[in-house]
Amino acid sequence: MINKQYGKSAVLASVSSFGATQGIVLMVIAMFSITFVDALAKHLSIDYSPLFISWARYAVACAVVLPIAVALHGRNVFPSDRRVSHLLRTVFLVTAMTLYFLAIARIPLSTAVSAYFVGPIIAVVFSVILLKEQVTSWKILCLILGFTGSIIIVRPSGQIDPGIFLALGAGTFFALYLITTRQAAQESDPVKTLVFQCVVGMVILTPQALLSWSSIGSEDILLFAGLGLLSAASHFLSIAAFRLTDASTLAPLVYVELISASLIGYLAFNEIPTITTLIGAGFIMSAGLIMLQRQNRRLSDRTPLS
Repeated sequence: MINKQYGKSAVLASVSSFGATQGIVLMVIAMFSITFVDALAKHLSIDYSPLFISWARYAVACAVVLPIAVALHGRNVFPSDRRVSHLLRTVFLVTAMTLYFLAIARIPLSTAVSAYFVGPIIAVVFSVILLKEQVTSWKILCLILGFTGSIIIVRPSGQIDPGIFLALGAGTFFALYLITTRQAAQESDPVKTLVFQCVVGMVILTPQALLSWSSIGSEDILLFAGLGLLSAASHFLSIAAFRLTDASTLAPLVYVELISASLIGYLAFNEIPTITTLIGAGFIMSAGLIMLQRQNRRLSDRTPLS
């Protein structure tokens, strides 16, 4: 009987470990994807209002995910439970995204991303207060390393552009989005969660889109399409990740976006990373490696010998 119980516990722990690892991998891919969205939005902001771009991002995403949701779930495309959490997370994300798009239209992408990363720091605090999650010393270490890396990359000069305040505000609302996503995604289908986010987000942003409406040039149609497609994909991956892993574990992984931002800057805009950028990226990568190693060790320690 004891051996059977140990064997069952070992299987459950193994499944839990695999699920947590899946969540981490999905979050990393999502963070890489969102950088391409940021780059497209910054490029399009030269000719279009950031407010209009925010709406277009959701409109295209709706056109992609809504037919899929109808094919999978018929008319029941919205989550049936935790509606308040779903509504709150959508409002928080829409606000964060709009502030962020306004920021990247004014300041460099790497600066905006780094200021935006106040979000994960706040998210860990919120996860303890609101979700009663445990924050260990190694999670705090990962956050400190990631934040230090972002500061090294930004190299603040003492003069703060108003765009940085917009990015900081976006990071604060992103932290609230992280927490409410954890609550909303626990039991809801990822596709239904994403459809709710896209449809409600588009409705919320429609008034500001009408006030800043611009006709899309034929040369930019594919760019707007890519904006919505990548946005939908990245959010679907992050929603799935939150169903598998707790918020305070996933929070440090958003710093992966800094690495991908440097890569995009080099490949798309011919921006060669400086030595300080590389050092900062090293801090961020160290945080991710520590987080992965500690997560796997913690789960393996729970596995009893059969």
